[in-house]
Amino acid sequence: MEPKQIREQIFAVMKGIAPEVNPDDIQSDAPLRDQVDLDSMDYLNFLIGLHQKLGVEIPEEDYGKLTTLDKLVAYLSAKVPG
Repeated sequence: MEPKQIREQIFAVMKGIAPEVNPDDIQSDAPLRDQVDLDSMDYLNFLIGLHQKLGVEIPEEDYGKLTTLDKLVAYLSAKVPG
């Protein structure tokens, strides 16, 4: 899956948790949780939604690596099945 498609999937999941988020307002290299104002439970639900939508296991020890949109796209690009 191409990075652009992964970004689209990320925003599709994000819309389910924070429908007010405009993808054009998200800076790809800034902390995502701060930009979208997600608490820890919302962020966990977001990661679970990505797992369900993309079929990617995201172990808890990797949560700290997924701080920005760029990092999330790179992580998922490496893990999304063929």
